[in-house]
Amino acid sequence: MHIVLSGYYGFDNVGDEAILFSIIEQIRKVQPDIKITILSNDPEKTKDTYQVNAVNRRKITEITQALKESDGLISGGGSLLQDKTGMFTIPYYTGIIKLAKMLNKPVFIYAQGMGPINGILSKWLVKYTLNNVEQITVRDKESQNLLTKIGVRHASTIVPDPVLGLDSSSFTHKWEKANKFNRKFIAVSVRDWPTNKPFIQKIASCLDKLVQDGYAIVFVPMHGKQDERKSKETAELMNEYSYISPANASLEAKIALIGESNLLIGMRLHSLIFSAINYTPFIAISYDPKIDAFAALCEQPVVGHVEENNWNSKQLYNQANEALCNQELKRTKLRKKIKTYQHDARNTPELALNLFFGKRQKRPYSNV
Repeated sequence: MHIVLSGYYGFDNVGDEAILFSIIEQIRKVQPDIKITILSNDPEKTKDTYQVNAVNRRKITEITQALKESDGLISGGGSLLQDKTGMFTIPYYTGIIKLAKMLNKPVFIYAQGMGPINGILSKWLVKYTLNNVEQITVRDKESQNLLTKIGVRHASTIVPDPVLGLDSSSFTHKWEKANKFNRKFIAVSVRDWPTNKPFIQKIASCLDKLVQDGYAIVFVPMHGKQDERKSKETAELMNEYSYISPANASLEAKIALIGESNLLIGMRLHSLIFSAINYTPFIAISYDPKIDAFAALCEQPVVGHVEENNWNSKQLYNQANEALCNQELKRTKLRKKIKTYQHDARNTPELALNLFFGKRQKRPYSNV
């Protein structure tokens, strides 16, 4: 069997690379001999990293040939069908789906977070495209409701984010500076966001207080140099010393480092997910509904939104202090909740491969 996988891959975004890593790992557990072709911004790096085939996501001839040779397309995961990050995002991903359908290939929408979808054309493209695929899975109720609202008649199933299916117990990091502070620490994930609200000043002020309470502060850049710059900017606003972990560390290393922390204060969705799979309590700072949705799923607090003045450094500090004082209880509750989602996330590959096996009229397979 040969599948093509389309997503935001090959851009050095740790969250999206974690999604890709998770999907590949979980599909191979179900079907070890499967051939996988990734549509990537950096095909050679993707090939080397995941031991898969990869083609340039911008070269239509390469994409067409890969789809022709495949048994179907997986679109996802992540937040692909949204028009917040640019006007060409939705046309690109729906275009890949429509190309697969033109070639008579089945399409599986894999654990996507939908929206925001504001443009009239964007809504029409998503509605028209998704009403013609074989199966849709989304990662939260809000995504499901949005599809219904814009006119997608095709039924969808809610499944967990693929990264929740990872077993982080074997992941390690080799960051030598971690030995220097050798004490309890708080992991921090920040990202740039266009707003005139002083959200990083609030974060920095809170982190100073936490250092004074005896905690080290470790920034974990989730999107390469972009997040590294924002981490440095936040650290420079602090009066106390802090650490910035390597921006180019592997996703396994970032997961392991967050897992060693006592608490995560995070903006990036997959920093929260990395925290959750380690059963480490977190406090979210929202910039997008997907942050609020995941925090609600895990019953973890959202202190406020970066574009609103509905929170301050004292509130963030109070929430952090409450989480740290009740850490073991919170870890136990989070572990109980996440265990269920981890199990469910590992079932999604079976849904996808059952679709493709059915199209090829192959016999059912068993999980390995």
